[in-house]
Amino acid sequence: MNVSNLKVAIVHYWLVNMRGGEKVIEALLDIFPQAEIFTLVYDKSKISDKINAQKIHTSFIQKIPFGVSKYQHFFPLFPFAVEQFDLSKFDLVISSDSGFSKMALTNSTQKHITYCHTPMRYAWDKYFEYLNENNLGFIKKTAMRIFMHYVRLTDLASSFRVDGFIANSKTVAGRIAKHYRRNAEVIYPPVDCAKYTVTDNSNDEIHQDPFYLFVGQLIPYKKPDIAVKAFNELGINLIVAGCGQMEKELKKIAAPNIKFIGRAADDRLLNLYQNCEALIFPNEEDFGIVPVECMAAGKPVIALNCGGASETVIEGKTGVLFDNCDQHSLINAVKKFIAVKKNFKAGEIRDHALNFDTEIFKNKIKQYFENLKP
Repeated sequence: MNVSNLKVAIVHYWLVNMRGGEKVIEALLDIFPQAEIFTLVYDKSKISDKINAQKIHTSFIQKIPFGVSKYQHFFPLFPFAVEQFDLSKFDLVISSDSGFSKMALTNSTQKHITYCHTPMRYAWDKYFEYLNENNLGFIKKTAMRIFMHYVRLTDLASSFRVDGFIANSKTVAGRIAKHYRRNAEVIYPPVDCAKYTVTDNSNDEIHQDPFYLFVGQLIPYKKPDIAVKAFNELGINLIVAGCGQMEKELKKIAAPNIKFIGRAADDRLLNLYQNCEALIFPNEEDFGIVPVECMAAGKPVIALNCGGASETVIEGKTGVLFDNCDQHSLINAVKKFIAVKKNFKAGEIRDHALNFDTEIFKNKIKQYFENLKP
């Protein structure tokens, strides 16, 4: 398939922040610079200039009062809203999906390829975790049980609309095979490794004392409580970079050796990566860009041996892996790391991270589409 001659539409769930999914969109635009973007809701002020420069179509939810700021509340309308996008003029539709984007309608002459970040966590693999950890009352929990039954049926049905799946990790490819009974090509998402460099010296006096680092939203599935409890017991410095619903609770239980700094801007985050002893990554992610960013800065990762981290972190070379998602396993992993940390080489760690660089992603994506049969 000659990609340069194609009319391309990219369907993305929502454009309200710049995270991993939006970085995928930016990289796709380097391959398909004339692509038009279709999304449920769009907040221009929170999106990069590169994406803002494209022609962007939004759903009717954009026009509903509070549709953009409270888009999650319109969840039941998402399938219907995506199906209203008229994509009939495009040769190729690429859905960037973790739930609803692949529900876009295409005809028999169009190719529809899904780059899958994960099948819906809250409907499939993480269903009971979300059900039990979000403090839902009896009525909300009952409603969620009934509603999610229909969401799963709809999600499965929409998987048959897709001509081909690309998964962002082997872990996600396994979920696609399990839930949709479809094969998927694995192409890891882009990490801008050029942003993260190796240094031996800190320019920030706050970080002169050795410290470990947790980066991420302070929400249940990120497991920040495991990190906090483990470092309470260890008595070693931990910096927590992130915010979220668990922040107040975590601050109440945190010992003085744990410092909360909120969401870190890019330059500060780089400094944290460069000067930490290691990144603490105690949760299962679909891929997990944060560990790769930290490794690109030459620092090792102490991670749960599950999900994307099990594919990106090499035991003994770029970090330490632990098997159980609990504070005691993390404590043992930190002690193991301390015993062998002199063996880790910044250059080797960064070289490994370069395997996930943006240019690698773009080359593999372009090759994938060029090999598609018309």
